Amino acid sequence: MRVLAGFVALAALSACGGGQPPAAPPPPEVMVATPLQREVVDWDDYTGRFVAPEDVELRARVNGVITAVHFRDGQDVRKGQPLFTIDPRPYRAQLMQANAQIARAEAALSNARQVTARSRELAKAQAVSAEELESNVAAERSAAADLAAGRAAASQAMLNLGFTTVRAPFSGRVSDRKVSIGDFVAEGQTVLTRVVSLNPIWFEFEGAEAFYLKNLRQDQRGERGSSRDTANPVQIQLADENEYRWNGRMAFLDNAVDPNSGTIRAHAVVPNPTGFLTPGMFGRARLLGSGSYRAMLIPDEAIVTDQTRRLVYVVSKENKATPRVIEVGAKAEGLRIVRDGLAPTDRVIITGVGRLQPGAPVTPKQGAIKPDATKQAAPTRPIDPPASGQATVQ
Repeated sequence: MRVLAGFVALAALSACGGGQPPAAPPPPEVMVATPLQREVVDWDDYTGRFVAPEDVELRARVNGVITAVHFRDGQDVRKGQPLFTIDPRPYRAQLMQANAQIARAEAALSNARQVTARSRELAKAQAVSAEELESNVAAERSAAADLAAGRAAASQAMLNLGFTTVRAPFSGRVSDRKVSIGDFVAEGQTVLTRVVSLNPIWFEFEGAEAFYLKNLRQDQRGERGSSRDTANPVQIQLADENEYRWNGRMAFLDNAVDPNSGTIRAHAVVPNPTGFLTPGMFGRARLLGSGSYRAMLIPDEAIVTDQTRRLVYVVSKENKATPRVIEVGAKAEGLRIVRDGLAPTDRVIITGVGRLQPGAPVTPKQGAIKPDATKQAAPTRPIDPPASGQATVQ
């Protein structure tokens, strides 16, 4: 019993005072880097549709029966290409009749001039009265007027004959035919088909009043020319595309903001030599939204969202994780632009920010922020599609 009691006492003594407390774990290692600095340009985002600059319904300009259709429905056509033929025979006959009237009027005028000339000679010898001379002069003038009327009738007949061949008013793409061979068409009433131009094509969109005001302020400060008088670049991607492949220039900005929608209409002109872009197509566009400015870039992985705020952790002189509220902008080269809240010399924690606590000690390990080369964008090349804005590096 004594041995057992002594053993228990020794065990209790060892448990109470003989052991050392466990060592604290070392501060976690974190990768840090200073913000990447670049000259960037912001882009504003819009949605819209492609529209044909010229879109007309072709109507008959003379009455008659369709005798020929010279196109395939939906084909591309050239300016001046024949599309329909209206029976020309009645109008050819009218032209022949008008030419005959001209010949008759020319003969009558020639005879009247001869009579007038003889009357003037006889009047000098007082062989004819003044009244007869005046009558002959009036007859000559009447014959000249008849000739002018005949020539006008011939011109009208020639126009009507020309209207029997309905031609494409411009190069573009024709719709389907609305009439067939044998149909009677009425002047100015019957729609024959529809033609739209394709090259160039317009991209129409509406911009929010806030964007419009921002651009006006930039123009006043000389940072960016207004699209009303400056052909600012526009880049467009189609519904099935991930890149901004199509490039155009601003060409129109409306003269008023719509008070109902709070938007202003605009369009850009886009080259379309192959005719691939079709009126009615949907597209997403980005318009030059700023002048060039120097910005700091960090990866999105370094940013923490705290309710409505965006934060990053920077390493203090004491090697502690210090939260810093920042204002972010668009993306460029796959990185996020920081508009405010960081200094160029700040050591930003770029990995493992999700497990950090404010003020916690850390072991910084030097890293680097690298741009994504696949998202490097020249002024005419696309970059990563934006959610609310975009930027390119200059």
